[in-house]
Amino acid sequence: MRTVVFGSQGQLGRDLCPVLPGEVIPLARVDVDLTDSKAIADRLASLKPNLVVNCAAYNFVDKAESEPQNAFAVNVWATRTLAQACQSLGIKFVHFSTDYVFGLDETRQEPWTETDSPGPVSVYGLSKLAGEYLVRSICPDHLVIRTCGLYGVWGTGGKGGNFVETMLKLAAQGKPLRVVDDQRCTPSYTADVAEATAKLIETGAQGLFHITNAGDCSWYELAKEIFRLAGVNPQLAPISSMEFNSIARRPAYSVLSTLKVVALGVARLRPWSEAIRAYLERRGNES
Repeated sequence: MRTVVFGSQGQLGRDLCPVLPGEVIPLARVDVDLTDSKAIADRLASLKPNLVVNCAAYNFVDKAESEPQNAFAVNVWATRTLAQACQSLGIKFVHFSTDYVFGLDETRQEPWTETDSPGPVSVYGLSKLAGEYLVRSICPDHLVIRTCGLYGVWGTGGKGGNFVETMLKLAAQGKPLRVVDDQRCTPSYTADVAEATAKLIETGAQGLFHITNAGDCSWYELAKEIFRLAGVNPQLAPISSMEFNSIARRPAYSVLSTLKVVALGVARLRPWSEAIRAYLERRGNES
C-alpha cells in the first residue's frame, strides 16, 4: 500500500500519516500547488499511489465571506482536480469535509446523519459542500469524511493554533473572555479522528461518513472544561452568537451522528471531554 497525503503538515495530516498502513508520502503546501491541475496529475502519475488522502483545506471561515474565490480555489476546484486525477488513475480518494455543511435548519435538535439534506450558512460551508459533491460525482472509489471542531497538538500553522490554544493563550494574558454558548457541536481530537479514519479505510468502504468524538457541547462549555482541566480560572462569560457578531454565520446545531461508521465496526470515539484531557496531557508531554 502506498498512500499520498495532501495537507500533511496540518493538525489532522500530522496525526494521520503515522497511523496509515504501508508507505506514506506526505505532501505539504510547499511540495505541490493544489491549484495547478497538471502538476497534481503529473505528481500522482509518477508516484503511483493506491490511495490519496486530502487533508488540505481553506478553513478561514470569516475571511471566506470576503474572499470566496480563495475558499473555492482550494475547497472546490483543487478538490475537483484531485478527484479527477484519482478517477483517471484508478486511485481511491479520501477527502475530509465539515459539519459546517449544515446550519440552515435552525430548529435542529438531533445529530445529523449522512442522509440528511445539508444546508450551509456560510461561504466556507458552501465551498466544502461543493467539494463533497464533486468528489462523490467524479470519483466512484471515494470516502468523504465529515468531522467537526478539529484540534491537535501540532496546531494549524496558517491559523496560528486552534480553539484550545487560543483559550489558554488568552487566559494566560489575563483577559476577560466571552465565548458563544448557543452553538452546539462536537469538538474532535485529530489523533482520535486519524485512528478512526485509518480503520475506516481498512474496511474498504466507500461513500459518505461522519467521524467525531462522542457527545456535544457549546463553545462556552468547551472553554469551561479546558480551563478546569488546565487548572486555570480566568474571567469567563457566555454570550450569544448575535452578541459575538462574527462575520460568517455558524450553525446553531451541527452535531454529527456517527452510527453509520460504527456499524462498520469502527469503534465509537471517546467523549469529547475525555479527548480534551488526553490532548492536554499529550500537549504537556511534548511541549
